Amino acid sequence: MSRKIWKAGTFIYPIPAVLVTCGNMEKSNIITVAWTGIINTNPAIVYISVRPERYSHDLIKRNKEFAINLTNEKLAYVTDWCGVRSGSKFDKFKEMKLTKEKAKFIKAPLIKESPVGIECKVIDIREYGSHTMFIAEVLSIDADEKYINEKGAFDISKCELIAYANGGYYKLGKKIGRFGYSVQKKNNKSNKKK
Repeated sequence: MSRKIWKAGTFIYPIPAVLVTCGNMEKSNIITVAWTGIINTNPAIVYISVRPERYSHDLIKRNKEFAINLTNEKLAYVTDWCGVRSGSKFDKFKEMKLTKEKAKFIKAPLIKESPVGIECKVIDIREYGSHTMFIAEVLSIDADEKYINEKGAFDISKCELIAYANGGYYKLGKKIGRFGYSVQKKNNKSNKKK
């Protein structure tokens, strides 16, 4: 099999498609972001990258906080719509019939319909040409109780999360393994005949 060489670019797919909320309960906005991820575990640090010309850019830069709201199949249309419409012209909560939910540690609202809201406080801002990277400490993770299993753990398989890849949205599929399964020792008792 031969490979086709393309010019250098951003081609790390799939990536999460999230709804980032910013502002406050009275004046807020939602921006769809696919350029987001984890930077550090302890303390928990994440980032989002936003174009400077986007309406949310200045809200985040001024308030130094935002929430990352994970998206699922039910929010796919909303995710796309909030990515192609400007908050300067539309109240996206109203237009998409979303419910503002008060966050615990930040002024920006959470989206009640989202399975998980991640409250973030900006600790660094980096300008990189086409995008500004907002690096933030995670202050709280607010998970919908319907996704918490009987052991008190978050069951991500129930969320039907979506991802973005090369211009398309995709529902994440079934679990095919877990961290460390490739080196996990087999349970000999289960293999023995009774």
